[in-house]
Amino acid sequence: MQSSTDPDRSPDRSPRRHPAPAERRADAERSRRKLLDAALEEFSAKGYAGARVADIAARAGLNKQLISYYFGGKAGLYGAIQQAWLDRETEIAPPELPLAELITRYLHAGLADPRAMRLMLWRALAADGTEQPPPGPVQDPEEDLSRLRRRQTGGELATDLDPAAVLLVMMGAVTAPLIMPGEVTRLTGLDPRSPEFETYYAEQLRRVMLHLAGAPGAVT
Repeated sequence: MQSSTDPDRSPDRSPRRHPAPAERRADAERSRRKLLDAALEEFSAKGYAGARVADIAARAGLNKQLISYYFGGKAGLYGAIQQAWLDRETEIAPPELPLAELITRYLHAGLADPRAMRLMLWRALAADGTEQPPPGPVQDPEEDLSRLRRRQTGGELATDLDPAAVLLVMMGAVTAPLIMPGEVTRLTGLDPRSPEFETYYAEQLRRVMLHLAGAPGAVT
């Protein structure tokens, strides 16, 4: 009979349990998600040049070396965020959605989580001489314009409108509550973060897009 002091029976000498492959994959995916979310917070608050990998890792509660391990560094992490937004766009903006509804989808998404739009603004405002964001995966502008031209052919835009100008107007309209919150309140009397403003502004944008089709009678 073995003694209770037998080292093979000691709790301190119990075999170490190694996680199964499925557990390791789950842990890795959780770490990636934490880093992506933390990076979106940092990049949207400070821009690409101002964000630091040490701050991103600290926000995620992980070792900063994991950024290199999973994403190849700061540039790769930024690119992964851009790809995540492109993937999300396929859900926000299915091609069959009418243009008047499409713009409100982007508005609701931007107001619900403004970080992606702030990231876009930082990228657009990056000054010469600062650390420039890497190219990364971005939507081809010509593809966006081709879609608008097809919508124009289908009667969703008046024929005398330039799709490029319309796209700029749409982008400006959706981002206005984020970049000019004071003007929103001054002009409408509403808090741009309030549900009342979101409902009001979404309906107005829908009506504007219907007017751009050259069919104001369609507005109800």
